[in-house]
Amino acid sequence: MSPSAAPSASPPAIEAVHLNKRFKDMVAVEDVSFSVPTGSIVALLGPNGAGKTTTVNMLCTLLRPDGGTAQVGGHDILTDPAAVRKSIMLTGQFAALDESLTGRENLILFGRLLGLKKTEAKARADELLDYFSLVEAGGKRVGQYSGGMRRRIDIACGLVTSPKVVFLDEPTTGLDPRSRQDVWTLVERLKATGVTTLLTTQYLEEADMLSDNIVVIDRGRVIAEGTSDQLKARTGSAYCDVTPEHAAELPRLISVLADLLPDAAEPNRLTVSVPAPDGADTLVEVVQRTTQARVRLSDVTMRRPSLDEVFLHLTDPDRNRN
Repeated sequence: MSPSAAPSASPPAIEAVHLNKRFKDMVAVEDVSFSVPTGSIVALLGPNGAGKTTTVNMLCTLLRPDGGTAQVGGHDILTDPAAVRKSIMLTGQFAALDESLTGRENLILFGRLLGLKKTEAKARADELLDYFSLVEAGGKRVGQYSGGMRRRIDIACGLVTSPKVVFLDEPTTGLDPRSRQDVWTLVERLKATGVTTLLTTQYLEEADMLSDNIVVIDRGRVIAEGTSDQLKARTGSAYCDVTPEHAAELPRLISVLADLLPDAAEPNRLTVSVPAPDGADTLVEVVQRTTQARVRLSDVTMRRPSLDEVFLHLTDPDRNRN
């Protein structure tokens, strides 16, 4: 049995409308609006201090907005916060577990706190341990768990009562690559059961791989929204990656292509990325220049922009001031 039955097609699972939050003189969130379709994964992407966690805390009723409102799981966060809390699960950057208890005991404890009878809590704990591939680890104390196992059992605790909407606030922060992959697999499995997930993250790869839609937030405001492909299309049609044959030629290569490069451009290892708004014509220009300058190349390729480049473009301070 899965942790949650798949919800039917319906109005958005989350609908944020003009949310605002201020802490004294600091505006943390300003006029934030977005929606999360039922059964989808939406990534809330932004740098540190952008307002991601504050937005999530308002949606989870941990903070009351100074303006605006939202519907979560069909309930209003202002007029029916208790119903919102019953329909959601929130996990933060740090696992909220009792390290002196085993994984199974933590699950049973959460079940009892959330109103399950003892037999029901035990049955649900065993079900979730099996679902999360933690049966063998279930009898060990959480203090002995790896970071990835702690994160999985933390998320499992939040699924004891089968929430409709899951909030994952930077769930892979501090995890090693294998543990991050385990969490990604888990998020995809939740989607397969119909659970709606709002994921906040600083990891571009994470947002690119997991999300159906991405909301980019910076300085408390939504500055872009769309699929990964739609956001990539906003920064330009393509890039031309140029790699010199010898590392010693890299400074000369940058000099030859200087007027084609954005300000403060830095090579990625031995590769220089040249914006290519003219597509193949830019590639021809690069080849002609390097040939004339006798800079030998080991590789020249055309590619679409990465989500990293989209993010840097959208959150560039100079761009926002203009």
